[in-house]
Amino acid sequence: MSMETVSSMQTPISLSEHVYIALKRQIMKGELLPGHRMIVLDIAKQFSVSQAPVREALERLKQEGLIVGKMNKGSAVSEITAQEIRDIYELRQMVEGHALRATMKVLDENDIAYLEGVITGMREAIDKEDPYRLVELDMLFHGYFYLRCGNALLYDIWNSIKSKIMRFITVTNQDHQGYSIPDSHTEILDLIKLGDVDLTETKLIRGLDFYKNYTGD
Repeated sequence: MSMETVSSMQTPISLSEHVYIALKRQIMKGELLPGHRMIVLDIAKQFSVSQAPVREALERLKQEGLIVGKMNKGSAVSEITAQEIRDIYELRQMVEGHALRATMKVLDENDIAYLEGVITGMREAIDKEDPYRLVELDMLFHGYFYLRCGNALLYDIWNSIKSKIMRFITVTNQDHQGYSIPDSHTEILDLIKLGDVDLTETKLIRGLDFYKNYTGD
């Protein structure tokens, strides 16, 4: 499977989608910090659009937990707490292993090629010094287990938490140096190819400990 499936397709998008994508990237990259007020009129002027698409974009961001509404003060970028991150990673350790096991029963050559393409993209992101893209690809790799496991509820859970995970990793720079991220994912993929379900799950779950033990210091 080509990396065209990894990258977003170049199709026309609505004004609301354009504003949503731009604001989400700014929040995820830490350019809009927690507590930053999201004023509809100001954002509309920034993007040279009416207020309607801005409100639609903000509603989507609110649904993802990236912004919160404040009484009589509009919306603001949400906070990231150490407890929230621990809770999310504890949940991942409970369900991601199950998703992996179910996925390994149905993976074929096209699936493996897709995951290999994701890892290749990770290395390219590092070479281009694009940490945000690296995290996006990290989410694609892990999200694939939820997508292919055959459990729609697990996939819904993943979609509800992945934005917070991306934001936490990007904003707090909780990543590793060099190629350690693609290298660790290559190790997981090699175990998947061998069909060793128990060892693959152990490797995957242990890899989440680093983030679950985050204290915010």
